Amino acid sequence: MNAARAKLAASDQGETLLIRGVEVPVTTTSIEQSHLRFFVENPRVYSILRADGVEPSQAEIERKLLEMDHVKALIQDIKRDGGLTDPVVVRAGSLEVLEGNSRLAAYRALGRLDPIKWARMKCRMLPEKIDESLIFALLGQYHIKGKKDWAPFEQAGFLYRRSKAHDIESDQLALEIGLSKRKVEHLIATYQFMLDHGEADTARWSYYDEYLKSSTIKKARLKVSGFDGLVVAKIKSGEIARAVDVRDRLPVICDAPKTLQKFASGSYDFEDAHEHAVEAGADSAPYRRLAKFRQWLAKPEVEAALGRAQGETRKKIVFEFDKLASRLEAIRGKLRSKT
Repeated sequence: MNAARAKLAASDQGETLLIRGVEVPVTTTSIEQSHLRFFVENPRVYSILRADGVEPSQAEIERKLLEMDHVKALIQDIKRDGGLTDPVVVRAGSLEVLEGNSRLAAYRALGRLDPIKWARMKCRMLPEKIDESLIFALLGQYHIKGKKDWAPFEQAGFLYRRSKAHDIESDQLALEIGLSKRKVEHLIATYQFMLDHGEADTARWSYYDEYLKSSTIKKARLKVSGFDGLVVAKIKSGEIARAVDVRDRLPVICDAPKTLQKFASGSYDFEDAHEHAVEAGADSAPYRRLAKFRQWLAKPEVEAALGRAQGETRKKIVFEFDKLASRLEAIRGKLRSKT
């Protein structure tokens, strides 16, 4: 444990909060809700209110949160319960609400109806000098590995800012949050892709999530200049209408070379391209499996590995090739007789 974290280590007395293996001392108290501040890094509103790079005001954050359906429902829940069931988590000194911004917005709304009853909020106070990495780990525990109430776009934005603003590597982020390194890198890459292509509609997250997942689409992106821009434009225009079309239909187009060429040149729109690709056999599961096997067998490293086989293993490989050749010749003959 480094010196900064050693200072946060819990004593034998008092309340603590466990964050990524560190016992952080906390104090539960009641604070005037008007003194509390929204956390400007809150993923729920960051992507909307900081899209232009300008830090939002406290009033703007409150307004945006109060527009959200889950906060409207939360207002009724708190009113019915007569208060909070879980205290908000606050950093001492700045009085930023690190966890519980929606609850603070709900209290502000209730406070306008009854300023006395809803004047104070139950808070768990973290030390003023708490390490930033522990704050992000805490939020990750709550919203990514815990109740997971942040949308994927919000999770990705949170990780993106941690990566860029604080210069944290993906393997360290994976440890902080408890996700795989591959998952962290995919979330950050998808978020970056949307930023790079001016995609501000967070509802389209799943389109780009699917787009960057596909290995078949990846090959087309490498092969066709400007392919990313083409697909983004078709998503924005509605020509590619659903995320499931990116997942299921776009790879079919990408797997048919001639159709892909005409799609990229603008000769085919998305529907036409998919139809022609299906007619060309790109949507055939047996064809895809056969093509994948052929491509694997054609790799120089596969040929080299097979050539290094010795003894009994070499005999078994030759046996399989003999059987395969015989079976291929029989099936090819049947197919040719039907054409």
